[in-house]
Amino acid sequence: MLGSNAAEMVYLGARDLSRYKLRSGLTMLGIVFGVGAVISMLAIGEGSKRKALSQIEMLGIRNIVTWSRKPPQEQQASTKEGTYVSEYGLTFKDLKLIRETVPKVTRVVAGRDVRQDVFVGRKLMTTRVLGTEPAYAEVMNFKPARGRFLVSRDIEDRAKVAVITQGVRRELFPLEDPMGKCLRIGSELFEIVGVMEPRGEGGKSASAADLDRDIYIPFTTALAAYGTLSIRMETGYREVSRLELDEVIVQAEDKESVTEVAKVIEAILKKNHEKQDYVEKVPLDLLLQAKQHERIWNVVMGSIAGVSLLVGGIGIMNIMLASVTERTHEINIRRALGAKRRDIIVQFLVETVVLSLFGGITGIAPGALGAKTVTGYAGYDTVVTAFSVVLAFGISAAVGIIFGIYPAWKAAYMDPVEALRHE
Repeated sequence: MLGSNAAEMVYLGARDLSRYKLRSGLTMLGIVFGVGAVISMLAIGEGSKRKALSQIEMLGIRNIVTWSRKPPQEQQASTKEGTYVSEYGLTFKDLKLIRETVPKVTRVVAGRDVRQDVFVGRKLMTTRVLGTEPAYAEVMNFKPARGRFLVSRDIEDRAKVAVITQGVRRELFPLEDPMGKCLRIGSELFEIVGVMEPRGEGGKSASAADLDRDIYIPFTTALAAYGTLSIRMETGYREVSRLELDEVIVQAEDKESVTEVAKVIEAILKKNHEKQDYVEKVPLDLLLQAKQHERIWNVVMGSIAGVSLLVGGIGIMNIMLASVTERTHEINIRRALGAKRRDIIVQFLVETVVLSLFGGITGIAPGALGAKTVTGYAGYDTVVTAFSVVLAFGISAAVGIIFGIYPAWKAAYMDPVEALRHE
């Protein structure tokens, strides 16, 4: 019985609204645009969140990455005329202390940028050539697409083998299979034994190096062939730099240990480096920051979209108030035939909710289309989720109820004498 009454109310509400199609359609526009705005904004926020999370997860949530940085005072000194000798950054001593004293650590991986140009025939490529260890691929969630990564035997034998990434393959071997081919790094020849899988857009290391343009060689080979000294010649001066390690990646046992491990590493390095010649970055901290920014983004964007729904709700209330005035005679007849005040309230509330729900349903398509438009023209990743659709739809129904209460109350408690005088 209750279900049939509700169905009848919805039918009557839709019928009454259909009498004034143009007015009902214009009234719904505010809800349509509001729901569309909510879906689009949430899609942009969700897309940005997923992109940020994927980039951070590439670095490894359990990792603590530390890399060498030239101190600000030495950067200024190196621009003067003459010969300048600079010694800074992470050292073999730091690496040994971290490996031997830091608790709750599963892997420690060292990296050395050899700072050499790369040649294949007459083709030249300036990119990062990183001398590293076999565990690098595991801690960075990096897998070979073909061949293999570095192995322990390469480290022991100081083998002249190289593993390239997709960017290097595209630039140096655009039309041929690089496996087994040789490339020259500085004055040394290396055989290519592996090609890494693509990292995709945003595949950056913690030090902002593009992981899709790297070349990896054994750590011991890098030290033996290129040493720790580098010379940079500029007009008027020569800079000689001694740098033992460019980066050290430490992987904690679990996510809960990351903060503790990072503090221990920071304490070790702070004690041995007074020149502030290193930078420590914790991807887990970046992840937490990204989530905080995402919450703020959703609040701001939700507020902007909420204004559209508010305007739509006010429009519904104005139309329903005008409808109450127009339907004074109908309301009085219903009251005379025995309708109670709550029946009148329900009738008008059903009409506003039906109006809002139709607007909500209509607004889903423009919302999804708006998100796709942002992706196509602005290049932002957008993701329309079921949650955003349900949320927007629920808000539209709530707007109908909230802004329909006053017109419904006014209709139910209309003074019959005043109503007859109005007629």
